[in-house]
Amino acid sequence: MSKIIKWAKGETPISVLMISLNEEENLMPVLENLKGWADEVFLVDSYSDDKTIDIGISYGINIVQREFKSFGDQWNFAAKQMPIRNKWVMKIDPDERITTELKNNIDVMIKSGLNNNAYEFKRHLWFMGKPLGVKQNITRVWRHGKCVFSDVLVNEHPIIDGKTGFINGDLDHLDSPTLHHWVEKQNIYTTLESTNKLDGNKLSAFPKLTGNALERRMWLKNIYNKIPLRHLIYFLYCYLYMGAIKSGRAGFIWSKLRVQVFKMREYKSLEMTWTGNSYKKSKKRKLKPDYRVKQY
Repeated sequence: MSKIIKWAKGETPISVLMISLNEEENLMPVLENLKGWADEVFLVDSYSDDKTIDIGISYGINIVQREFKSFGDQWNFAAKQMPIRNKWVMKIDPDERITTELKNNIDVMIKSGLNNNAYEFKRHLWFMGKPLGVKQNITRVWRHGKCVFSDVLVNEHPIIDGKTGFINGDLDHLDSPTLHHWVEKQNIYTTLESTNKLDGNKLSAFPKLTGNALERRMWLKNIYNKIPLRHLIYFLYCYLYMGAIKSGRAGFIWSKLRVQVFKMREYKSLEMTWTGNSYKKSKKRKLKPDYRVKQY
């Protein structure tokens, strides 16, 4: 009989959710970051064919496998179907790390009994192995049962039932181990976004100029292709307004490549409109279940 490995849980009563596909490079570091802090960790895997499952099992986390349909669908499954035992839940991507300050402040928040149903904090972006001068507010902690994700193909957003507060401390986003990996990921994301647009699917929220932050963002996203000098404006937004200029050459490269991502999304949407082809005819990946973990 094989030895049962238990998760090295900490004293913070929080349940961490992750989704994965071939995250062997990131999974061990993120689990090292979480062990001794989070009470429990759940991983919903989309049939990885690398060492992702081996690593997860070696740490004793709760792993299930489920076919990926969309980011919104996968995160909603994780939030609703995992046997979460804590009142507070946190969403983490495998390439993110929680700083000590943020861990401490989340712990204080949970134990203080505040009335908010969710909390946002700063996510600090890293690029090409360097920290950028770019931080974004992001909602990642919520009371169990008070969050659903927008049911979209890509770029899902949490929709909170109730008030959202703010916690000090950073979540470091170590965005891709190499530039090659980063470019491959952006290629996938821009295809999904363009497919979503061609199919006439809804955005993460109703686009509204006078609405909340997410609605304003969707409004800008909806009209972006109609804005004159849009790529120059977006470069200046990333480089100057967001603060990438503080990071020297890495910040300049990141800002230029962010513009290229927007261009690629625009060009793919144009190609799909002209040809009526949303790349759906590509060969479907053969799924190989790992029966050491539960299947859905």
